[in-house]
Amino acid sequence: MIVDCAYYEHGVRRPQKLTLEEAAACPRHGGSYVWIELDDPSQELMAEVSRHFGLHELAVEDAAVAHQRPKVEAYDDFHFIVYRTAKYDSANREVIFGELDLFLGVGFVIAVRHDEAGDYERARRHLEQYPHLARTGPAAAVWAILDVVIDEYEPVVGGLESDIEDTERAIFSGRPDLTERIYELKQEITDFYRAVHPLLPPLDALERGLFAPVDRRLLRYFRDLNDHVRRIDEELLGQRDQLTAALEAHLSLINIRQNQISAQQNDIVRRLTIVASVFLPLTFITGFFGQNFGWLVDEIGGATAFWAAGIGSLFVSLLLLLIWFRRSRYL
Repeated sequence: MIVDCAYYEHGVRRPQKLTLEEAAACPRHGGSYVWIELDDPSQELMAEVSRHFGLHELAVEDAAVAHQRPKVEAYDDFHFIVYRTAKYDSANREVIFGELDLFLGVGFVIAVRHDEAGDYERARRHLEQYPHLARTGPAAAVWAILDVVIDEYEPVVGGLESDIEDTERAIFSGRPDLTERIYELKQEITDFYRAVHPLLPPLDALERGLFAPVDRRLLRYFRDLNDHVRRIDEELLGQRDQLTAALEAHLSLINIRQNQISAQQNDIVRRLTIVASVFLPLTFITGFFGQNFGWLVDEIGGATAFWAAGIGSLFVSLLLLLIWFRRSRYL
């Protein structure tokens, strides 16, 4: 749907909201241009916008369907710009991504927003704080939109950094169930990096003045955006390396704990083996002398024979076991 359609005459916005027909009929030259904001538009609406502003069908098709990769494409009379927005959800501790598609042409800028794609009103207010830039043309609106989006990147970087630090503390506190969380964080950082990094080449080109629609007075402002994006890009690379090190530390601690558990289990098995080895001959001897066949009853009838044959055999078996354990270094 159309959330806003405004006409800027020499950098000053006219108060009334226009229809697409009225916007297309406005004079668009110099510092006068149309700024249109669309939120998840239908294909029919995109076709109508294309008809009024002469947009290429391939760019319109890309803008109507979300999940495009960040890019800048030049057409005959306009540029098609795609970049990802990001917002940190502190309640769920996750990054929410959106998509923003821009058509920058002579006398117009059309923003197509998908999902959580930033605050267009904030971008408008931001531009109107710089009337000398607003008078330069529609590229100033692109700068304002992009500046707001990049400002929203900063809390995302801070939120991810906080999550990484919490994860590192949890790793060394002994929590064993952090592998999935580390991979989730790494995936978020990778997705964020893929949203940020493709902005660098077009911003470098803008800084060098390779885009004709951009007034030279805007170049220093795009240079500032380029510096911010480059710093965020470097921080994301550092965070990715930090998470890789955290995952390695986590797996190492898991291996250490598993080795400790294995050692404890081996010690328990050793003790049980000793106990079983002791009671096996004792059980055999007591079972043998507990039988009531004739010879045993006739031959072992007194206390001396009982102590010598019965109890003595028990002590002898224990002594032999002790010698065997010591020789095999089991004790």
